[in-house]
Amino acid sequence: MKMNEIKKLETNDLVERIEGETAKLQQMKLNHTITPLENPSQIKATRRDIARMKTELRQRELNK
Repeated sequence: MKMNEIKKLETNDLVERIEGETAKLQQMKLNHTITPLENPSQIKATRRDIARMKTELRQRELNK
């Protein structure tokens, strides 16, 4: 997910998206320990997306 897409989301949607992506990341990690994923770099990409969303959320908190 690109940063400009994240900035377009409303705060409530952003929080929900973070929760969903975090759950997805945990599930991917669990699945990867049992049977390796075809593309393990998906874990890295998901983790970075979560970080981007949290960064935008924090910026919004500071700008209030």
